[in-house]
Amino acid sequence: MSEKDMLHTGTVDTTRVLEDLWCVRTLMVNVGFAGRPDRGDWIMIDTGLGPFRNALIGEADRLFGRPPQAIVLTHGHFDHVGNVRELADLWGIPVYAHVLEFPYLTGLEDYPEGDPTVGGGLMAGVAPAYPNRAIDLKDRLLPLPEDGRVPGAPEWRWIPTPGHSPGHVSLFRERDKAMLAGDAFITVKQESALAVMKQERELHGPPMYFTPDWEHAKESVRKLAALFPEVALTGHGQPMSGRDLQFGLNRLAEHFDELAVPEQGRYVNDNEKA
Repeated sequence: MSEKDMLHTGTVDTTRVLEDLWCVRTLMVNVGFAGRPDRGDWIMIDTGLGPFRNALIGEADRLFGRPPQAIVLTHGHFDHVGNVRELADLWGIPVYAHVLEFPYLTGLEDYPEGDPTVGGGLMAGVAPAYPNRAIDLKDRLLPLPEDGRVPGAPEWRWIPTPGHSPGHVSLFRERDKAMLAGDAFITVKQESALAVMKQERELHGPPMYFTPDWEHAKESVRKLAALFPEVALTGHGQPMSGRDLQFGLNRLAEHFDELAVPEQGRYVNDNEKA
């Protein structure tokens, strides 16, 4: 990972992860800015929490001086799509997502409710209060190209990583093995309010309280670990790189059932953990 510049805007924290990749943290959820300010276009990956719309607009203008070419969604959970419609309309740009995520982004189907029975801390305990209703992006929504291309970011490709949601995707760039993992895996214990506040780096599976398909979640982590990423920006937690990332991700992939799957929960199948 290149040298980081932490910039405090008062509402969001922006960390320069690579020369052309920024992590913009909206309270407890990360937004990715991918592209070089001095050349070509850039894209926004997810849009974080709703109250941070103006801060994201300000950061986009400060870093790039122009809107992104597109918004790419790793998935459509409420904390990753805050103000996505408003931002897309303001900038006049498309929103791309996997077709399996479309029912939740076109008003047709709600996500499963958050599961407070998984344990692990306050964030999990209040999970039923998190919004799970579908949003409707209407004419702004487009499917990600079937060939894996990422519109507006020619060096990146998208990878299907279902489990946390049916159409969850991650982004990967072979040149420097950079990864935007969304919530396929994260670098903080998201179930714990204390851990979220402290933001200490440690590899975890997807947030337990919002993950209904653990078998696919495990396959997705193993798929991403096999790419041997050198740097990862995840949906929650601080960016990670190097040996700490690879060791932690390999360990998570090898021992996923023990490390990631909750001991109990409405979406846990005990036979899958055997």
